[in-house]
Amino acid sequence: MDDGIDYRRYEEGRHCNYWTLDRALRREVRRVYGDAEYEWAEARLEAFGKTVGHAIADNADYVDDHGPELEPYDKRGDVRNFVRYPAEQFENERLAYEAGIVADAFEAPPGRDEPMPLSHNLAMQYLLCYADPGFDCPVAMTAGAALVLEKFGGGELEPYYEALTSREYDDLIEGAMFLTEKQGGSDVGANETRAEYDAEADRWRLYGEKWFCSNVDAEGTLALARTEDAPDGTAGLSMFLVPHADPDRETQRTPDDASGNSPRAGPVTKGDLLEDGPLDSDEVNDQLYRRLKDKLGTTSVPTGEVEFTGAKAILVGEEEAGFRQMAEMLNLERLSNAAASCGIVGRVLLESKIHAANREAFGQPIDRYPLMRADLVDMTVAHEAATAFTFEAARLLSERERAARTGEEADDAYRLLRLLIPIAKLRTARMAVDTASYGMEIRGGDGYVDDYVTNRMLRDAQVLPIWEGTENVLSLDVLRALEREDAHEPLREAIENRLEAASHPALADSVETVEEEYRDLLAALSTLAGADGEYAQLSAKRLAHYVFDVFTAALLLEEARAELEAGDGRLALVARRFVANELETPDARGITDGDRFALEAFDPIVRHAAADPGELSRSATVDGE
Repeated sequence: MDDGIDYRRYEEGRHCNYWTLDRALRREVRRVYGDAEYEWAEARLEAFGKTVGHAIADNADYVDDHGPELEPYDKRGDVRNFVRYPAEQFENERLAYEAGIVADAFEAPPGRDEPMPLSHNLAMQYLLCYADPGFDCPVAMTAGAALVLEKFGGGELEPYYEALTSREYDDLIEGAMFLTEKQGGSDVGANETRAEYDAEADRWRLYGEKWFCSNVDAEGTLALARTEDAPDGTAGLSMFLVPHADPDRETQRTPDDASGNSPRAGPVTKGDLLEDGPLDSDEVNDQLYRRLKDKLGTTSVPTGEVEFTGAKAILVGEEEAGFRQMAEMLNLERLSNAAASCGIVGRVLLESKIHAANREAFGQPIDRYPLMRADLVDMTVAHEAATAFTFEAARLLSERERAARTGEEADDAYRLLRLLIPIAKLRTARMAVDTASYGMEIRGGDGYVDDYVTNRMLRDAQVLPIWEGTENVLSLDVLRALEREDAHEPLREAIENRLEAASHPALADSVETVEEEYRDLLAALSTLAGADGEYAQLSAKRLAHYVFDVFTAALLLEEARAELEAGDGRLALVARRFVANELETPDARGITDGDRFALEAFDPIVRHAAADPGELSRSATVDGE
């Protein structure tokens, strides 16, 4: 049987392969991909895991100390909006984008007849966040902008879609999403940016301010604005693509052949900017990048304030459909946030396991001590639970988007993902902060200084509960999914089917606990369905976490049954521990029950050693007597 991972072999969590070491990710990817998809992707994910663990991880540390700098004006006082990056950031971008992190999910990659599911993009983002969660923000928004243009673009927007989904870095542009305004924040309907049509230029022009603009110099930026006579609130918002550069200027492009077609008019790619440096003043779109935010973390993504002063923009789809279009992007962005959170937890957990296996105190490694063993067991269980939930939501999103591409419907998948995605984002984001904080404690004083990655992981994690909606905003979105989409119906079916499938003696006690909690969850849903709005909002956050706990428990138990039948009881231990931690209330806080689970299950859970299903079944029988 598998003896597991010997973390003593490593000095720290770098110069290693994150895909190889993250067995939870490998399991979930294998589960949610089709057989042919996984066969194609496995070697590529392994190669990307190695790239992230070596080159990207090293570059990310340098970029954190030498981040982007903004030059809003040139020496003559003309607007230039130039963001200067270190060369290491460009190298990371080339490594990630040319590995297909965005392109593979939109255009058929080499060796395939159709694109990979969006879950593949999320798996690669997860791995990227082992090294640089800040850089993952532009990657996620590039994928999100591509999704919007795929659904609502065409015509003049087609070159932008092609550049967003390019697998050649020199032909790539990145995406961004400028939503936040100073007076609005999460209240998107309060946006005041105006869109006016300039008949002489045959262009829409934007006027107003955006307050928190990540990836500020992206060529594929999406922004919401209100056209003349549009109604108030979200119903009056339209979506526009606002290029970094003037979309009507001529660009000097060297053709691939001898046709002599250069110069030509068209959107500038990021490759042009890297080669030629800052734009001339007459090439800048009519906007001003006022300053970059001095942030706690995510240094690698430049976040600034933008003032639109008549910026040329291209309408995306129909007028006053912007909020609905944004919602399509937001589903992917929130799952990207959850994948980033899981990646941070995975990196911090890896660093903690390596440090605890090698750091000696009072004559033995600290992972031999009971308290540390219990901590590492529970950190591992939480990580695997978060990863399972996130990739189940990713599976549903992939199913829905594939159906949309073929003109089919996937209503049940959509209704359930509308419930699960905000829950995935709110739960994993908080978990990333808590885990990163405790990972610093495990390392001790060294964890608090810049020399070690846990410091940066905590700083980067701290924004994840804020990006794409705070926990309160997401909890209210859970209520909307239940009210407007009747999401409780596919939720019931999914939980019941999984509990029915989790039929194994080693899981019986845990299944019984989850069934009891599931009945209570149904009662909670029924209560809130009949409650007044104020009480429903008061209970929304508790409900979101309750759904996560019950759904994840059922999901892990179903997966554990499959692994038990295949001869390994390790995941059964994970599932049982998750149920005990989240759904059981022990007497005297567990002190009187004599439980030694963390000591007995340390090697299987923390080191991924195999566990004998027969032993688990026998122990379950004894415990149940």
